[in-house]
Amino acid sequence: MDDCSYMKLALSLAEKGLGHTSPNPMVGAVIVKDGRIIGQGYHKCYGGPHAEREALSSCTEPPKGAAMYVTLEPCCHHGKQPPCTDAILESGISRVVVGSGDPNPLVAGKGIALLRRRGIAVTEHILEKECAALNQIFFHYIRTGKPYVAMKYAMTMDGKIAAYTGASKWITGEEARSHVQTQRLKYRGIMVGLGTVLADDPLLTCRIEGGINPIRIVCDTRLRTPLTSQIAKTAPQVPTILATCCADPQKQAPYQAQGITVLTLPEKEGRVDLQALMAKLGEMKIDGILLEGGAQLNWAALESGIVRKVLAYLSPKILGGNKAKSPVGGMGVPLPGQAYGLTDSKITRLGEDFLIESEVSQNICRESMVCQNICQESEVCQNVYRNS
Repeated sequence: MDDCSYMKLALSLAEKGLGHTSPNPMVGAVIVKDGRIIGQGYHKCYGGPHAEREALSSCTEPPKGAAMYVTLEPCCHHGKQPPCTDAILESGISRVVVGSGDPNPLVAGKGIALLRRRGIAVTEHILEKECAALNQIFFHYIRTGKPYVAMKYAMTMDGKIAAYTGASKWITGEEARSHVQTQRLKYRGIMVGLGTVLADDPLLTCRIEGGINPIRIVCDTRLRTPLTSQIAKTAPQVPTILATCCADPQKQAPYQAQGITVLTLPEKEGRVDLQALMAKLGEMKIDGILLEGGAQLNWAALESGIVRKVLAYLSPKILGGNKAKSPVGGMGVPLPGQAYGLTDSKITRLGEDFLIESEVSQNICRESMVCQNICQESEVCQNVYRNS
């Protein structure tokens, strides 16, 4: 096996931490000595030992002189765990092969530099693209202090999310719907608008056995979520947030009595200010959000610049109907040249359906580099770094 083969194994190990490491990254490590794998591990949960220490603790023989393959640059600072560079140096490892660098300012090249100063051979950028893609959410969060938002919807070939009657079950087949559950495991939060709560009365939970439910976030400008809704009734068991512009303590009290967190936020164009909401959720260590909103919230999210990715589940059906809803509403853009650009698209077949994943390119253009530099050094980010 070569460096790429061992790194692929480390990547497969890292993926086992899906849904359990947030807001830390997913990391895998493999230790090889004389062509034999003698240890392997991954970051299993937030606050737990990092992948490097897990791999070292699993070694079947002394790792002195061995090579370690790790998907992310080893940390060199004290957080909830001691520095992984210390463990590597103490173990006698002679070579470290790294997939991607760590954008955390407390690491960011420092871990690799430290290992090299101490005489360890370091090889970088092995399967870098794949390793970085694994932690797309973490990288965005650590750089900005705000959640990475993916807008998800299911639609027919003619762009409808429901029939003209409003019926939407089911647009896609069972395999595609099961895949959505993996997304609910991947993202720390799931967000909808009040309209979705009123129309569908969803639970918004992860139905994968052993999976962790995402934190449910409802954008409810006037605080009208029914206390009889499934979301409100299950709030004692599943963390739930209502984002509102209603500051009336008497209206908030019944929700708080149900165990719901009520966030009072500024209003923007008659709705909750979504940028302010993202800043607040970032402070709460919610690093990624799956947006499962209706057409109006989807447009508001795009217009506010918070959407980073679009997950479009496409079903080979045609519903038709002038009044049948499409996934994104609002005013829309006046000219095709002003459309929100999507890039780096990837298509996956799921039974008879297709998933098209695309990055939202124009959001990046709308943010100044000055703002990004400020965010990178913000106190919110630094608190995340110190406690990782």
